Amino acid sequence: MRVYITATAKADADDVVMKPTKAPPPPQQQQQQHSARRGCRAAVVTGLLAGVLVFRAALLAVETGASLCPSSTGCLDWRAGLGAWLHGGGGGGDAMEEFMKEWRRSHREATLLDPVVVEAAPDSLDALMAEMGTMLASYDGIDMEAVVTKIMAMLLKMDRKVKSSRIQALFNRHLASLGIPKSMHCLSLRLSEEFAVNSAARSPVPPPELAPRLTDASYLHVALLTDNVLAAAVAVASAVASSAHPARLVFHVVTDKKSYVAMHSWFALHPVFPAVVEVKGLHQFDWRDGDVVASVMRTVDEVQKSSMEYHHQRDGSSDEREHRRLEASKPSTFSPLNYLKIHLPEFFPELDKIVLLDDDVVVRKDLQGLWEQDLDGNIIGAVGARRPDADGVCIDKTFGDHLNFSDPEVPSLGLRSSRCAWSWGVNVLDLDAWRRTNVTEMYQFWLQKASQFLRHHVQNRESGFRLWPMASLPPALLAFDGRVQAIEPLWHLPGLGWRVPDAELVQFSGVLHFSGPRKPWLEIAFPELRQLWLAHLNASDSFLQGCGVV
Repeated sequence: MRVYITATAKADADDVVMKPTKAPPPPQQQQQQHSARRGCRAAVVTGLLAGVLVFRAALLAVETGASLCPSSTGCLDWRAGLGAWLHGGGGGGDAMEEFMKEWRRSHREATLLDPVVVEAAPDSLDALMAEMGTMLASYDGIDMEAVVTKIMAMLLKMDRKVKSSRIQALFNRHLASLGIPKSMHCLSLRLSEEFAVNSAARSPVPPPELAPRLTDASYLHVALLTDNVLAAAVAVASAVASSAHPARLVFHVVTDKKSYVAMHSWFALHPVFPAVVEVKGLHQFDWRDGDVVASVMRTVDEVQKSSMEYHHQRDGSSDEREHRRLEASKPSTFSPLNYLKIHLPEFFPELDKIVLLDDDVVVRKDLQGLWEQDLDGNIIGAVGARRPDADGVCIDKTFGDHLNFSDPEVPSLGLRSSRCAWSWGVNVLDLDAWRRTNVTEMYQFWLQKASQFLRHHVQNRESGFRLWPMASLPPALLAFDGRVQAIEPLWHLPGLGWRVPDAELVQFSGVLHFSGPRKPWLEIAFPELRQLWLAHLNASDSFLQGCGVV
């Protein structure tokens, strides 16, 4: 201890008062104390910054579809990135302890924050730091409750924005999957114009000398029901390219009246010789048989009635109504061509057998192998029917994925929800055996029954139907039950509009089926799969180039 001499006003000049006093800290110690204070303040700021920055990194993961936590408030402390600090594992002095205390309290009350406070929270890290600038100017002036509340509100606001953005992205992707690209509109218009001004575009398809093949049972007949010119072009071109004997192929393209001109013009100007293509509009079939006309119109009527009822339902929550609206907007939901598959025996009365392809396919193997599949007396051959893989798992979907087993009507039919379901897309049909059954009538019965449930609306909280969501496959599962023959799984690889399968599966599959929203003619398609489809379009074709298709 040092002794300092100080004088008072009352002391004489000679009087001296001896007072022991504490020496001021040396400069080095003062620097250490200031460093400690600054370090504590820095720790607080660093913790806040780390929290926001780690949360911003989490947003990137969320935007890519990762599931980081079960709820927004349940993972706020993880997203804040404060780690052990929030759970007592780190130091930082009284300020950090106060921060931890306020954070835990705010975390418990996060869901109770005033929506006005959340909405008024900063939108960015810069905005947050600008608002905190005044509070952080003085260590003694930090209001930890206000700081934590502001950060918590900001995190909740950002979290809600991310969720909203993801929902909007899914909705936009859904709309993109429904729309027709401008390039395809352009192509249809160009082809229709060509039909009007170019006699070659109006030439018979097929040429008269090849017309006898259309009813010759010695040829391999393939049917496509579609209004999509590009899709039909790729399906036909890929089948011809994959065939060892393309001269044996006869394609029957059935379309509606509005698409007929463009479809006819395309195949008239782009022949697939030596194969044969027939383009026929629904308005061009021979409808002189009254019974056939009545049967076809019954199916069309049921689809149209269901469509109207489906669109005009007003019951249910807003989410349920929105779900129905989105489901109904899918082209496949109410497209008559999808349901008219059930009338193939009437469309082709001279044929005994036919291969049925959906338009969103790419054929990679000779269809002769599919044509020669033994149906063992059944009507339809399809992948997935009654044949699980080596692990006992269904190749595609189950009956429970298509039918509503919570309704007593479905289990009463003796069906199991775990039973493997077949699908449209790649099928071989014995039309002669079909004509000897009542499959078409049973299909219409179930189609009518489902639409009656909809009109009288008993209940179905999911889609407005009791038995199944509106689609062409569920009534077919019931109508064809017991008459389906399982074929080799490698003939049909579905779901390429939902996912990218293993490269080995793609390589060895006979037909690639782009079922799902990411159709290959859309920009949202998986690029690596879309190239497999685009490979069958001629990049130098003037129509495709002029409309920006390739």
